[in-house]
Amino acid sequence: MENTGKKLSIREWPEDERPREKVLRNGVSTLSKSELLAILIGSGNAEESAVELMKKVLTSCNDSIAELSKLTVDELCSFKGIGSAKAITIIAACELWKRRKEDDRDDHLVVRTSQDVYDYFYPLLCDLTIEECHVLLLNNMNRVIDSVKVGSGGYTGTMVDIRYVLREAIMKRATGLILCHNHPSGSLKPSKEDDKLTQSIASACLIMNIRFLDHIIFTDRRFFSYKDEGRL
Repeated sequence: MENTGKKLSIREWPEDERPREKVLRNGVSTLSKSELLAILIGSGNAEESAVELMKKVLTSCNDSIAELSKLTVDELCSFKGIGSAKAITIIAACELWKRRKEDDRDDHLVVRTSQDVYDYFYPLLCDLTIEECHVLLLNNMNRVIDSVKVGSGGYTGTMVDIRYVLREAIMKRATGLILCHNHPSGSLKPSKEDDKLTQSIASACLIMNIRFLDHIIFTDRRFFSYKDEGRL
């Protein structure tokens, strides 16, 4: 599109460059992230188009939908042209993206590696802004029986009741379990509290004859496995 120096609304763009028309002509996969988001919010402000506005928002998030999904309504509304209604629309779209990934989880998974566990929990833990702890319950063939959230806390820690973890394992007749929690900070280094929890769970499982197979720390893109690192 010719750059005249004047910002145009999407309706003023040439038809072959409008996001909706591009979907009809070439399919939705041909659109950029900013174009897809522009369709959701409808229009920008008097100074810029919706596509340009969403490019600006995505740039602030390192062009990452995972980072975008962490923004609050107030943070989104700090961008000129985004009000509460548009902010909620963006947040809802990000939540759908997250739930779509949850739908892909294999609840009959046989766990063979720490990567299997990371892939299983990634949709739940990848973009949280607070720490959560989950336990994966397995049968004697390492097939997933269930997963249960056993703790939720703040930005730097969460409390886990070991009795609750073991109760869930016993009630579900699990013979093995894997503990998983996220680090919203992005750090993969286990804290002293993480080490203490790992040791306590290991001791309790030994008494109850339950296999404690691993404790995995999650970030958006990587993970730390106590077993893989020889610490369990």
